[in-house]
Amino acid sequence: MQIFIAEINNGLATLNAEESRHCFKVLRYRVNDEVNLIDGKGNFYKGVLNFVSEKKCTAEIVGAPIIQEKRNYYLHLAIAPTKQMDRIEWLIEKAVEIGIDEISFIKCKNSERTVVKTERVRSIVESAVKQSKQAYIPKINELTDFKNIVKCTADLKLIAHCFHGEKKSLSNYDFSGKNILVLIGPEGDFTEEEVALANKSLFVSLDLGKNRLRTETAGLYAVQAVSILT
Repeated sequence: MQIFIAEINNGLATLNAEESRHCFKVLRYRVNDEVNLIDGKGNFYKGVLNFVSEKKCTAEIVGAPIIQEKRNYYLHLAIAPTKQMDRIEWLIEKAVEIGIDEISFIKCKNSERTVVKTERVRSIVESAVKQSKQAYIPKINELTDFKNIVKCTADLKLIAHCFHGEKKSLSNYDFSGKNILVLIGPEGDFTEEEVALANKSLFVSLDLGKNRLRTETAGLYAVQAVSILT
């Protein structure tokens, strides 16, 4: 089933330039063809195309929307991007398919990448949303300093790192109805100072098992574990 992202207003769906080009040029949809639409806010729609061109397509909404059932938790993953961005892009794709609500990129002392093309990331996110037949598009935030991300509020604030000390497993938590923020560090890990700052901001150190995980593996581990345990 082909799905298009559209802006819905007064019973009319408008596709952006990229979606319109794909609809008209690649898939060769024409006026009066039926289309499946989402608004990115949790609603599925049926529409009938009434204008089709390479730069703009519009459709008349047919019937009431079908609302996607929301997960009973809100998951915000804050992660330091890896030197090879394709590894993080892979993580993002899989995380969206499993279920995530918000993604932030953090700049840490040991970060090897300090630039993230968020427009490309949003494109990957939107593609994964459509492929997995979802109607919610996760929020994508710009790269931010570690000291700013620890100021974020959440019901559960967790930080994964490789230092020794008291840590809790994800299986120790009940995530139902919770707003969860998980911090995953760069390839060189967080510094002790960063972990201390997070702990001061009421983050709990997280145990992701005995094996040392790559950044993107740790991120996916957390997303999948929260999904399974809820």
